[in-house]
Amino acid sequence: MPAEARRPLEAPLQQARRAVRSAPAARAGRPGTLLTRRRNGPAPLEGSLQCGRTGAPRPPGSDVEDSAARPAILEPGRKGQRLFVSRAAAAERDAQARRSTARSTARAVRAGGASAEGGAGAPAGPSALPPPPPLFLLLLPPAADCLAPARPARRQWRDSSRASGSLRCSCAGSGCCSSGGRRSGGFGRTEGRRGASQAMGAAGALRLALAAGLLTALAAGVAAAGPGKKGSGASDASELAKVLPVAGARFGWRNLSCPACKVIFTAIDAGMQLESSTKRIQQLAVSVCVYFHFATLEVCQEIIGLFEHDVLTTWTRSVMRPAEICGLLLGSHCGHWDIFSNWTVTLPETPKPPVRPPTPPPPGAPVARVLFLTDLHWDRDYAPGSSPACKEPLCCRGGQPQGPGAGFWGTYSKCDLPLHTLENLLQHLAATGPYDMAYWTGDIPAHNIWQQSRGDQLYALTTVTSLIQKYLGPLPVYPAVGNHESVPVNFFPPPDVSGNQSSAWLYSAMVDAWRPWLPHQALETLRLGGFYTLLVQPGLRLVSLNMNFCSEANFWLLINSTDPAGQLQWLVNVLQEAEKSGEKVHIIGHIPPSHCKRCWGWNYYHIINRFEGTVAGQFFGHTHVDEFEMFYDEETLSRPVGIAFVAPSVTTYINLNPGYRIYHVDGVYPKSSYMVLDHETFILNLTLANLPGAEPQWQRLYGARETYGFPTAFPADWDQLLQRFQADEHLFQRFWYLMYKGHPPIEPCREACKVALLCALRTGRADDPKLCRSEVHKLPFPEIQAWWRQRQLC
Repeated sequence: MPAEARRPLEAPLQQARRAVRSAPAARAGRPGTLLTRRRNGPAPLEGSLQCGRTGAPRPPGSDVEDSAARPAILEPGRKGQRLFVSRAAAAERDAQARRSTARSTARAVRAGGASAEGGAGAPAGPSALPPPPPLFLLLLPPAADCLAPARPARRQWRDSSRASGSLRCSCAGSGCCSSGGRRSGGFGRTEGRRGASQAMGAAGALRLALAAGLLTALAAGVAAAGPGKKGSGASDASELAKVLPVAGARFGWRNLSCPACKVIFTAIDAGMQLESSTKRIQQLAVSVCVYFHFATLEVCQEIIGLFEHDVLTTWTRSVMRPAEICGLLLGSHCGHWDIFSNWTVTLPETPKPPVRPPTPPPPGAPVARVLFLTDLHWDRDYAPGSSPACKEPLCCRGGQPQGPGAGFWGTYSKCDLPLHTLENLLQHLAATGPYDMAYWTGDIPAHNIWQQSRGDQLYALTTVTSLIQKYLGPLPVYPAVGNHESVPVNFFPPPDVSGNQSSAWLYSAMVDAWRPWLPHQALETLRLGGFYTLLVQPGLRLVSLNMNFCSEANFWLLINSTDPAGQLQWLVNVLQEAEKSGEKVHIIGHIPPSHCKRCWGWNYYHIINRFEGTVAGQFFGHTHVDEFEMFYDEETLSRPVGIAFVAPSVTTYINLNPGYRIYHVDGVYPKSSYMVLDHETFILNLTLANLPGAEPQWQRLYGARETYGFPTAFPADWDQLLQRFQADEHLFQRFWYLMYKGHPPIEPCREACKVALLCALRTGRADDPKLCRSEVHKLPFPEIQAWWRQRQLC
């Protein structure tokens, strides 16, 4: 910060520091209060894999080192010296410094705002500045108003009251954040201009979830900074609206996102320790949410109330600092976000077996058909004929439409599916079998995350499970846990969290619902942590992972993200036993590996490399679109060792046709590879299905080998396809069309969009520019990541 900009704040900062030093000791907790002393979470574990650096393997048992065995830490000293400081002393010192700095900064910004408004020569006050953007859109990565990535651009914010209370934005890029249509032809119909009600975009519901958590935390920070006008939560929001632009002017920020994030979360850090009234925090969070037109009053009240308890618990127990959480939310340019980066799982001492390239099965070998379902998102309140354009993150649930209403079978909008569409799909599947087994990777409830309760989630779980069992009968179905199964959404505490905040209510219900499909041993680990393994066919083992333990949106990982539930170490042990037994392994999960927290994803990538001869297939969902992620050998990052298939969703959310996938897998015979030989994607064309008097017709959209001319569908074939995409524009645009299940965005994917997408397809682990060497010279890696984040919360 320039010295001239810093001087007006120095006096308030010094006064605040003196006030904190003279404050009484932390109060004891009492009903209706928050404990004012931070409870530190478990210390981070350290190891040789630095999540970005692949070091030489360490001896067994030393890869994960307990911090308790390291009583001292090395810190910079004066005049180039280095001092050893005890961890306990360092933690206590840091906690005191954080309390002091946090409260000082919060009050200093308020004081700076006052001086800026009235001081001579100060920057112009809020009246001279444009209206601030909605607060947490400053803090969150930019998200598109469409699933298609759009060129990152500076956005011009407009007063949301001009759009009937809903958020609107415009940007220089094409397709994103602006009203647009859909391409006609093929499958689908031309869509009209999207209204302001769709401003939440593809990631609207999950952005609202993150915003709810952050608003709750922010309310504590604002309250701790000092009360506004007495008795009015709206006045605090008004004060905040003044403080942010003035702080931006005072600090010389052209873009408030990263600096504002650090200031706000410093205030939050103080608020969580100093604010006593949880009721006041909730009221203030709702006021801020409504003041900035982030959502309607009803949605704000319900989402804040739903998230409040878990958010405050995780934040007060977290060891993350403001700079780290801003790095988590905004990217590495704003801070180093993974404070637990120095951990790695322990790999076996047994040397990796010699690599044998996969070979096609012999003529006449059996082929298994594996049904794959993901992201069903049943909306209990879907109403045919209702408005597909609304202010909430989820529509087609009521209201009079201004144009065509919601279709009977589904709608091209930000809508989920009615139960009769899911039932029609299952009837179709029952008639078009047989299948050898089915993989089902979660996300059962709808995107109305602000209205959900545990009872709602359990009802959705049991209802859809019963329908599958009814129509698919004796077919073995192997599920995985999605991020929407919990309440609040994305909140999955590790097994060491007990009591009412644990996930036992959900896992126990899954055990009861899925008991017909899973053996006793699999049910035991499912009950513990939502993951399991079992032998599904002779020589083929299935592993179902709970990918919520790697999710950046899981607030519980702020406490400790080091291998939650020990799931990755468990995976290593399962794969080692499978390798000894000569078994092949399929891995299923909801969230794809590249969407995981950095260190979790790098460890997973490391595991796949070690067991490339054992892992025969990886199958995920979550993104709602049809894509894949490549895995390469860690030595050269050029030899393909695996592929993670990401299948399209059953739901239409957002602007998609319903779809499902069938994998053709090398069948049961001695020395079968159990690898994917081909896959087919099927859709329900909503344009045709919703015509008067029409019956729904599920139809084959494409087959992979037929469409892309594969001799086989092994990882090497998909790697070669990426190379062909570089030179064959028609082939790439065909992939783009199929990626969106025959209903792509109106704007084709060209230039920067193409570079970012090709990089994403090559990247099975997060934040690694080395995997995109052929793309980085065309577009800087941070810009590529910005494109990724626009679809990351789908």
